[in-house]
Amino acid sequence: MDDESLRQIEQIIGHKFSNRELLSKAFMHSSWVDHRLLSNERFEFLGDSVLSLVICQALFERFPGYLEGELTKIKSMLVSRRTCARVAKELGLERYLKVGKSMGSSRALSGSLAAGVLEAVIAVVYIDGGFEAARRFILSAFGSLINKADAKHSQGNFKSLLQQYAQQHFATTPVYQLLDEKGPDHDKCFESEVVITGRHFPSAWGTNKKEAEQKAALHALVELAVLEGGVSEHST
Repeated sequence: MDDESLRQIEQIIGHKFSNRELLSKAFMHSSWVDHRLLSNERFEFLGDSVLSLVICQALFERFPGYLEGELTKIKSMLVSRRTCARVAKELGLERYLKVGKSMGSSRALSGSLAAGVLEAVIAVVYIDGGFEAARRFILSAFGSLINKADAKHSQGNFKSLLQQYAQQHFATTPVYQLLDEKGPDHDKCFESEVVITGRHFPSAWGTNKKEAEQKAALHALVELAVLEGGVSEHST
């Protein structure tokens, strides 16, 4: 790869390489080289792990009120091949990828190959500049997506929103209490309320316990002025 292309890539990444040969290798697809060991595949393997670690740490620190399952869902969205391909495309990294003639017009350039380039770039930044350099690049590239992924995950999940708020402002976890249930076994409805540090919030009814708790969480969020009162309590 020529020096001008490498300089452009360094500007995109925000890291000046002490070993530019490493950077060049990150863009060598197996169809371009004589042997797969000369391609970027091994770098993809390492980069995937570095990406996962950085994203996991970022989510762990940013969302202290989220349980393991909730963090895992967000992490899975962020480190997916689809998301990595999107980031690579937004950064313009895929246009520097060296592929064989048979791959030149492949639709995979906007999919798995682009994702692989991003993972390989993460790996060479890590090797050349250390963990902190890789972390800076990843958080810069994925910062807005972390916000969007959390919003997508939390949309309508009022229990998650309330738990995060309670952890941040009261250093505690909301407690859900079942107050009542009515109706025959095949058509029951349930009443639940939320209690936070001894404060009881307005109860809510639902066709199952989960729905009742979601609605009760919404009532608490509205009363705490976290959400506007106009939000529909039918969202679950």
